[in-house]
Amino acid sequence: MLSKNIEIALNKQIRIEAESSQIYLSMACWSEVNGLEGIAQFMYAQSDEERLHMLKLIKYVNERGGHAQITDLTAPNTSYATFKNMFEALYHHELFVSNSINELVHITFEEKDYATHNFLQWYVAEQIEEEASAKNILDKINLIGDDKGGLYLFDRDIQQVAVANAAAANAAK
Repeated sequence: MLSKNIEIALNKQIRIEAESSQIYLSMACWSEVNGLEGIAQFMYAQSDEERLHMLKLIKYVNERGGHAQITDLTAPNTSYATFKNMFEALYHHELFVSNSINELVHITFEEKDYATHNFLQWYVAEQIEEEASAKNILDKINLIGDDKGGLYLFDRDIQQVAVANAAAANAAK
């Protein structure tokens, strides 16, 4: 059984994961209407992944005797000055999510809820990967600078990342 404190904290994380999905979805839309098909495909896939993270939390809360709550979401930004600004926002959001998960892990220690602590280790590892991916993308964008040819190649490369990630996810099923 979950303590009320942990149930509340997990429900907060459910909302954060749902908002993350919406943020990526909004970024996909912005990318698509700005001719960045590869980036859009990557963002759509990331949005789906964040939704799965949310669903995993929902199932856990409900299976552990809690009640997962679906709440209103904060509307994401719908416009960016540049694709670099968009990826900078993405990186900062991933840092925020990591901090939130770390706080949640801390609460599980305080409450001595080792089952939930163990469950959350998947999210800790996932956030390490998400942060590294976002940082790697920003590093590449900084290398490109204002080179339009570099942007074209970057858009194609990130589309390949989305395709490879989708293939890996399907193989894992």
